[in-house]
Amino acid sequence: MKSIEEKLKTLPTTPGVYFHKDKSAKIIYVGKAANLRNRVRQYFQASRLRDAKTDALVAEIKDIDWLEVATELDALFVEAEMIRRYRPKYNILLRDDKSFIYVRIDKKSSHPTVRLVRRPMDDSAEYIGPFQSKYVVDKALRYLRRAFPYSTHYSSIPNRACLQAQLGLCPGLEANITSIADYRHNLSSLISYLKGSRVAVIKSLEKSMKALAKNHEFEQATKVRNQLTTLKYLDNKTIFSDIERLDLSRDHALNGLKDLLNLEKPPLRIEGFDISHMSGTDNVASNVVFLAGMPDKPSYRKYKMKLHGNDDFAHMREVMTRRFSERNIKSWGMPDLVLIDGGKGQVSSALEALDQLKISVPLIGLAKQFEEIIVPKQIEKGYKYEIINLGLSNEITKLLQRVRDESHRFALSYHSTLKRKRNTISSLDLIPGIGPSTRRLLLRKFGSYKGVNSASLEDLEAAIGPHKAKVLQENLQK
Repeated sequence: MKSIEEKLKTLPTTPGVYFHKDKSAKIIYVGKAANLRNRVRQYFQASRLRDAKTDALVAEIKDIDWLEVATELDALFVEAEMIRRYRPKYNILLRDDKSFIYVRIDKKSSHPTVRLVRRPMDDSAEYIGPFQSKYVVDKALRYLRRAFPYSTHYSSIPNRACLQAQLGLCPGLEANITSIADYRHNLSSLISYLKGSRVAVIKSLEKSMKALAKNHEFEQATKVRNQLTTLKYLDNKTIFSDIERLDLSRDHALNGLKDLLNLEKPPLRIEGFDISHMSGTDNVASNVVFLAGMPDKPSYRKYKMKLHGNDDFAHMREVMTRRFSERNIKSWGMPDLVLIDGGKGQVSSALEALDQLKISVPLIGLAKQFEEIIVPKQIEKGYKYEIINLGLSNEITKLLQRVRDESHRFALSYHSTLKRKRNTISSLDLIPGIGPSTRRLLLRKFGSYKGVNSASLEDLEAAIGPHKAKVLQENLQK
């Protein structure tokens, strides 16, 4: 306990995220604080009353660490990311069997809403989280609602403008105060803001305001100006991920990578790559970006592979060639570290492409089965590969897993989108006389290929005319 007592004396009074660790240096709890010194010291005050679960946590704490951030809401976002990365056991146990909090935004629905939920569903809505404190997230959303008005009418839609709409906090779709297109655009900005793209959102709004003013659309320009004024007023209260203010020297995973790979500095920008396909069809690649150990989703990129067939190595060479083209390097810059989802074969293919481009960038792989880190070492003729296994509880492994899993998720999501699109239209594609505009009309009218297939001849004739309807019905596979 002596080391903990010494660390308690050096705790800052700033907002931040703290980590409790056990005797093996494994993170067992992540928490946030408006004042790190006051919050962390509470765990070790003998006079405080605690429940049995907290007593069990305190008994296991053998070390503490922390990250300082700019605001309490910065801490909220960083805490969510660290819980997702490390999955500390006491963050689950201390929830009293409750789930974490997510912000659900169903932007694609006919009446989009924003609300807090306990469990994310497999639907088309956007889920942001997980967060531990419903109170803090709710408070943050109340602030942001002034800049990005949103509806909470998810159970029933009123037939006239509600009080929130009259106050400028709800889009008022039911009273045509805001168009659905403008509302969805606002929700996109809100989502980006919640994911940490505060600066990008503000720049986008400034650009939009200038364009509207130039076109003499002064009423719309005034609305955008009011959004900007609100966001700048709330700047010190609602910064979710100002990653430039994170103290990198206290991120052990990034510093551990620096030492492990003999880098000149901690890898501020890590880019992860993965390939996804099904038996050589709908081949795609993902390129995710983590800045200071945090996902930077606006910088993600996805690639539809030009090469066909089931060849992960060839596809890895292709995505490396495209990502590190001269134009993309100029637009996106260079990463401090590249992480490949795969073993020696994938790493070797990526290095082959980079060598042909005469580009040198630190690159490693993470093999799934044993979570082994594949580190290439250049020799006189080619490369030799060092296999490093740090264990599943190691902070470096946890960070690399997070990047790898995110690249896999992003690639799979894009692959599923292409597959769904192909399955939806491929059967109609084969029917003579049914072109792209007719296919779009049919899918809009009947919802899916299944809906088209089950439609009556009369319904088809009403939609596309008798001649095309007859050709379509003759060729449909019932």
